Amino acid sequence: MHTVQRQGRLTLNREVQCHRELPQAAQAIGRLLQTVLLLSLWLPLIALADESSDKVTQQMQLNRQRYGIAGQAAYVSHNGKVLFRGGDGLADLDSQQPVMPEQIFPVFSVSKLLVSTLIMQLVEARQIDLDRPARVYLPDLPLRWSKITVRQLLNHTSGLPEYFTQEQMSGAPEASASFPATAHAVFAALGSQPLLFPPGSNTRYINTNYLVLSQLLQAHYRQPYSQIVSERILEPLKLAHTFLGRTRLPADAVVSAYVGKDGKLQKEPEIAWPDYALGHAELYASIDDLAAFIEAMRDGKLVGKPTLQQLWQPQLLTNGQRGWFASGWEVGASGDYRYVGHDGGARVRVRLLFADALYDDSYTIVYLTNGSTRGVWSRVLVDSIMAAIAPQTFPAEAVSEKLIAFALQSPVDHDTQLLADALRADRSIPLDQLEAVVNTTGYTVLSNLGADAAIRVFALNVLLFPASSNALDSLAEAYEASGDLARSSAIRQRIKDIIVPSHGPDAKNPA
Repeated sequence: MHTVQRQGRLTLNREVQCHRELPQAAQAIGRLLQTVLLLSLWLPLIALADESSDKVTQQMQLNRQRYGIAGQAAYVSHNGKVLFRGGDGLADLDSQQPVMPEQIFPVFSVSKLLVSTLIMQLVEARQIDLDRPARVYLPDLPLRWSKITVRQLLNHTSGLPEYFTQEQMSGAPEASASFPATAHAVFAALGSQPLLFPPGSNTRYINTNYLVLSQLLQAHYRQPYSQIVSERILEPLKLAHTFLGRTRLPADAVVSAYVGKDGKLQKEPEIAWPDYALGHAELYASIDDLAAFIEAMRDGKLVGKPTLQQLWQPQLLTNGQRGWFASGWEVGASGDYRYVGHDGGARVRVRLLFADALYDDSYTIVYLTNGSTRGVWSRVLVDSIMAAIAPQTFPAEAVSEKLIAFALQSPVDHDTQLLADALRADRSIPLDQLEAVVNTTGYTVLSNLGADAAIRVFALNVLLFPASSNALDSLAEAYEASGDLARSSAIRQRIKDIIVPSHGPDAKNPA
């Protein structure tokens, strides 16, 4: 399979050399044909005679068109059987290099899963207690942090402030130079600052948590963090295409990273992260390595399944609500399946889905992009793959995909009524849950495709649930985002007309 890909690359290089000799009029045609070739070069890499593979291929192409994705790669397996492994688009816009199987993507905060795994190994070995203060294991932490537990650090419920500013994310040399020299200097600088909230009372995604955890691991093993990761994760799994930091990266094998600005892609500025940031940043990996890591977790190769079953439970906050994370892994549910995973840079995501227990039915999905014009959420992309491969198993994701397609169509009132009737008749999602599914998709569309498209989804929800103040409020918000304040105001008045009578005849004239 790799030989075929090398031949494809040689052919492409030959085409590029010939391209330089073409007359100017013919070069435009050559560029167009070359781009078409690049976009389809390894879709899919493994030509599985399987309907799922075709569906994922089509979905990825659709995602590229919808969201302006530069380049992308995906891996999907069901109970260890590969359903799809392939890619689409360009690794680098300037050179027009296609995404290739061995290429390495920046995967950003997926790095936190390595920290989490190493901590869980220590829990399994009974060398760390998640509910003891982190200061027990790192005595040099500020006194103000003395009640913060290891679990709270893992789950972003510690209340710690962030140790860097948005200005330091610009990539400018002076911004990069402004990071404190050591992790201890970071702790000293933050120690006098108040906590954002009492530990365990709220969830706020803060990278400082994983800076502390990586320092805790270094203190325990008395080794640099990168060496711990290499010896305990990368080497046992033979992950030869995973790198912490840029110093050892093979430059020609790394895709270029882009951000969307004003509807166009531009190179993302490189941030010179200090070495102590490797627990939350600067992880680079191929799609195969990430898939191997997730499936090793599923199989209990790095942490035993009984331990995972215990630790992959969301933290209960002091206000009675559930936190967003379980030992550092994002958690959720879809249909009869639970899932764990993590986002990276809002453009890549890994997800493991399993039916009740890790011993049952499972899916692994890895979706990597190097940026998009619309800044599409990685969750939207992974959800779209779930809808493509198993719409009956994952009905909420399937309905969401239908709604996104509907939102992008030309508005026709008759189409809205037809879809509303179809959704009411669809038994896959109970009616009492349908409103939430449609509303959530509306906000997904609002953030990723704009207010005009979102209005169609929210209006559909109001048609389905005309007495719902929540559905009406979301529609009013979308009209407000579109600049139509008159309609937004009219809808909010309608909400008042619904709510006030529900409080009885004396609601407007309280005693």
